[in-house]
Parts: sequence; C-alpha cells; structure tokens
Amino acid sequence: MAPKKNILLVIADDMGKSLGCYGDSTISTPNIDQLASEGTLFDNAFASTASCSGSRSVIYTGLHTHQNGQYGLQHANHHFMTFDHIDSAPKLFNNLGYQTGIVGKIHVGPEHVYPWEVRRESPTRDVSWVAEQVDLFFQSAKNDSRPFFLTVGFMDPHRDSTRGGFGNGDESVSGPDATYEPAKITVPSFLNDIPEVRQEMAEYYRSVGRVDRGFGSIMEALKKAGFINDTLVVLTSDNGPPFLNSKTTLYDAGVRLPLIIRNPHGKQGVRNPNLISFIDLLPTFLDWAGHNAATPSASASPPRLGRSVLPIIDETNINDAWTRVFGSHTFHEVTNYYPTRFMRTSRYKYHRNIAWKLDFPFSTDLYASLSWEGIRNSQFPLKVGERSLEAYIRRPPEELYDMQEDPREVINLADRPEYREILLGFRRELEDWQRLTQDAWLVRDGVSLSEMQGHIDAGLKIPDRFDFDLAAPGNTQA
Repeated sequence: MAPKKNILLVIADDMGKSLGCYGDSTISTPNIDQLASEGTLFDNAFASTASCSGSRSVIYTGLHTHQNGQYGLQHANHHFMTFDHIDSAPKLFNNLGYQTGIVGKIHVGPEHVYPWEVRRESPTRDVSWVAEQVDLFFQSAKNDSRPFFLTVGFMDPHRDSTRGGFGNGDESVSGPDATYEPAKITVPSFLNDIPEVRQEMAEYYRSVGRVDRGFGSIMEALKKAGFINDTLVVLTSDNGPPFLNSKTTLYDAGVRLPLIIRNPHGKQGVRNPNLISFIDLLPTFLDWAGHNAATPSASASPPRLGRSVLPIIDETNINDAWTRVFGSHTFHEVTNYYPTRFMRTSRYKYHRNIAWKLDFPFSTDLYASLSWEGIRNSQFPLKVGERSLEAYIRRPPEELYDMQEDPREVINLADRPEYREILLGFRRELEDWQRLTQDAWLVRDGVSLSEMQGHIDAGLKIPDRFDFDLAAPGNTQA
C-alpha cells in the first residue's frame, strides 16, 4: 500500500523574518530553526498582499486577491469575502479524497467556499490548546484511510486589543515564554530605534517565541502519531510584523516572509534563493498529492498561474525561471483603500500606486500603537525608519527601487532619466500581468479598462495616461 501524502500547513499571524534561522541573533526559535535544518528555507518568498485575510486567501486559492475577491479583511464590519465560484484548498482536497481540517485562526470566508471537514476555530493564544486540538486530529487520522491536509492558524504574534500588547501575560496563555529586555534587542532597520519601538519589539519577540513553542508541540504530535515521514510540513506567515513600513505595505518588510518546507524525502538544510510567490503554494500542495492540473476543467475559477516549488526545492542557486513575483493589495480594513500592485525581481522592485493622490492609510492597530505614538512625537523632521514621514504618507504613482543598493526601498528611482528604460520595461510587464489576471485596477484616465471594455469596443477613446487631467480633459486626441 502506497504511503499517504499528508500536508501540514502552519500559518503565523503577522510574523516576519525575526527568526534564528533567518539570521536574527536576538530571538530564540529552536523549533522553527530545527524545521529549517531538516528542509528548505526560502530566502525570497513573497506574499501577494500584506493583509491577513487577503494573504490567507492567496495561499488557499492560488489566486491574487483581485482575482479571488478577498480584497481585504473578512471579519467585523469590513466583511470582505472570497467569490462564491472560487476553488479553495479545502474544497479541492475534499474532492481528492483528503481529510481536511483547520485549527485556530481562519479569517477567510464564506464557509461554503472554505469547507474544511474539521473546523476548530478559535482566537486563542494558548498554543497548548492548539497543540491538543492538532493531536486529536492526528489521532483521528490514524484511524482514517484517507490522507490529511491540516492547516494550523496561530493568533500570535498579532497585536492584542491593548496599546503595545501582544497577548503576553494573558491568563489563558499557558506555559513559559522567554522574555526580552528592550535595551538588548535588535531593532530592524525599517523601524526607528526609540524606546517605544524597543518596548513593543520586546513584546513582539516574546509572542514569536510562543509560536515557536506551539510549533514544537505540533511537530512532537506529528512524530508521536507516526506521520513524520509521510507529511509535507510548511511553515509561513500571512504578512510582515505589525509595525509601520511593514504590515499593510508592499515594501519587502511587509511581503518578504518566512517560508520553510520540510519534504520528508528531500534534502536537509537547504537555503533556496529563488523568488517564490504565495500563489505557488496551492500548486505545490496539489503536486505533492500527485495532482498537477492547474484547474479542474469543470471549474469556474480563474486559471492559477502559480507553479509547484517541488521541482526546485533543493536548489541553492537562482533558476532563471524563478526571478519574478507579482503582488496585489487593494484594502486592509474597509476604510483602508489604497490599491497598489508590485513586481519584484532579483534586483529591482516596482510599485504602481493606483490611488496615489490619497494619503496612505493607517490600519487601526498601527495607528493606536505606542511605536507610532513615539514616532509622531519625535523631533522634526520625522522619519519612519529610514523613510521620511511625507514619503510614507504621500506616495507617487510609481516607485522603483534597486534592492541590491537600497533594500529598504527609500531612494525612488522612478523619475531618474537613467532608469527610464528599466521603468518602462517594468511598467509593461506589470500591466501585461494585470491583463493576464483580469485586474479591474488596470487604470487609464482614472477609469478601469476592463470595466470600460464594452464601451471601448463601441468606439470610446480613453487617453493613455494614468489619471484624469483637469487641465486637458478632452479625449478626441486619445
């Protein structure tokens, strides 16, 4: 009898690359580091969007948010939902004969689009409870002839409802977690080195440590159940840390995330430099299960453009076919409208800020944070990390960065004549991708080209410019 091809997917909430295996010498994450030593650590894995629900929907559907409809957060009054006709991982794997389940945070909807067979949803930060539920799932799976696909959603290290808190000291959180002295931590270069940031980073690190402890318990349960040699284990996060310049932005601090995959039949201790997109994860799961079709022929879902990473999982050099990723952000909260698309290569990053005339919005948790309060009350001229406050709030239509020389995306090259050819090339590539993915936010003269297509076919002329021009409103010369 062939061995089962199980899948264990673990998603932390707002966890960036502050992990020992990614080079952070301050934090202790022995269990996640152990996973990296037993599998492949991807240095250049990119979420499509830096917002919780949207990013999870990309993982589960293999489609960008402008394709799957999960434009922003699912919960509360934001109420963004994935389109009814979209295929998701639980639906596909149910149909493939898998036992599907999810434990912890879900944060996507509606339920009929994400029909996990076992659904144990909870916002708890008690990672011991999460591990207990996972163990129960594994014990049940031992008596089931089907392989399983289990997703675990940790609440940590998301901020809590207090100012500056990350769930630390909560009575419902069981077990010891390492604490960190604010004076001794390493402040990431995308943040300001001020007391408020140090205090919050210390609490954030403690919350990341709880993820590590919970993950270690899950791996022990996997081994105890006898599934360690039959299970593809994937650990990642939905977006970057809940600080300015990261979460809700498409800068690398917000979308360049941890991704570690343990293939029980693969090499160990691999550090892979290829550019991976979260749209590649669902095709990877399908490939592992032995089903390579991009989309079932009877499905109404858009075709998935992602690829399985399994053929390159052991590579330690850049493969020429894996040097481009794209991203799509439209909302975070319903009040946080700021549609942006990006393209990232091994060397450059291009951003197209569609509604650039709007101020960049603050999410609730970031606006209320002590770190932002410390920054905004600092001495002028204010900076957010290495970026001026004005550059953070008021962004141009296009941004172009040399990621080799400027990894924090501070020096915008879009208006420099010597980069004009590169800019135009990236603009064309991004717009070709927008057309390929039927992006409604491909805009000319301030309107959506896809929404106007019927009128264009009937003879409507639209000027070839991003925005409507009050000084030259005519279109007869378009």
